[in-house]
Amino acid sequence: MSGAPTANWSYPTAIKFGPGRIREIAAACAQAGIKRPLLVTDKGLASMTITQSTLDLLEQAGLGRAMFSDVDPNPNEKNLAAGLAVYKAGGHDGVIAFGGGSGLDLAKMVAFMSGQTRPLWDFEDIGDWYTRADPAGIAPIVAVPTTAGTGSEVGRASVITNSETHVKKIIFHPKVLPTVVISDPELTVGMPKHITAGTGMDAFAHCLEAYSSPFFHPMSQGIALEGLRLVNEYLPRAYADGTDLEARGNMMAAAAMGAVAFQKGLGAIHALSHPIGAVYNTHHGTTNAVVMPACLQFNRPAVEDKLAQAAAYLGIEGGFDGFAGRVDELNAMFNIPKGLAAMGVQGSRLDELTDMALQDPSVGGNPVAMTKENTRALFQAAM
Repeated sequence: MSGAPTANWSYPTAIKFGPGRIREIAAACAQAGIKRPLLVTDKGLASMTITQSTLDLLEQAGLGRAMFSDVDPNPNEKNLAAGLAVYKAGGHDGVIAFGGGSGLDLAKMVAFMSGQTRPLWDFEDIGDWYTRADPAGIAPIVAVPTTAGTGSEVGRASVITNSETHVKKIIFHPKVLPTVVISDPELTVGMPKHITAGTGMDAFAHCLEAYSSPFFHPMSQGIALEGLRLVNEYLPRAYADGTDLEARGNMMAAAAMGAVAFQKGLGAIHALSHPIGAVYNTHHGTTNAVVMPACLQFNRPAVEDKLAQAAAYLGIEGGFDGFAGRVDELNAMFNIPKGLAAMGVQGSRLDELTDMALQDPSVGGNPVAMTKENTRALFQAAM
């Protein structure tokens, strides 16, 4: 790299962070210019107290209490079509994206597609395809995460599964970035232990892959490193005691940091977990945790020194081996399945999964170039 490098960077949005901030939901809608919001969330959250009390707050403010919740764990274009029908029938002018990754991703796409005339797949994150969209047709979004993992609340893209091909596609547009985010750790208190673990390890994977990616982005690099430290320190606490608001809050910060950082790139962990999730409908963050140890060893030749520096910052002794050992320790602590076979992945489908992994956009950010042979061997190692 001769002279000063060149890069394009962009950073996120207004975030109202802290316990109880959900009470500012009506003000957040006003800030985003939304008068008739549609709250989009997933099936599991629809009847929960945090969701119903948020709808109460909207209703008290004269904003109605409209909700759409027919969202699958890996949302697809059928969920989107159903959500758009509800959005249009209700005459809505904006979306409240409420939930974990699946609810947030689908909600952002309802807002995005509400005023488009072209089909969803025309906007896949390839080259400048996003310029095909009519920016005036994108409704404003207020995002309210209820898990601490995906970081989708500070992202400009959504992952939507094509229900026919079972391939996860990334749909991107700069205006899909929510106008306002409410990060209220009280909303995450009721998360089941396995979801706390899976989403938390998703945040760790985002930070780890961004930190390890070879591209030039010092801002993301610093954020990824501190995100790793926060997860390492606070996820065990949040897992042990779901009511620990300090731990819950730090995990929400780490999740947002991971999603900001991975502008710098993702890698093999996501390249493997995206096809597995699309084919087997596994939990994304949990799948990331399962393949992480094998991916660390796979990338060792390129990241050994870098992860030794990270280990030192995290207070982990033993350089790269100490870091890898800590990942094993976290997985054991959180009862993460040992290997893909334990998640139901069949060896007979590894060739197919390998082909899908190599088509995933995350491949380009991996520190070691991924080929058909070494990716197949990596799947085998992760079994």
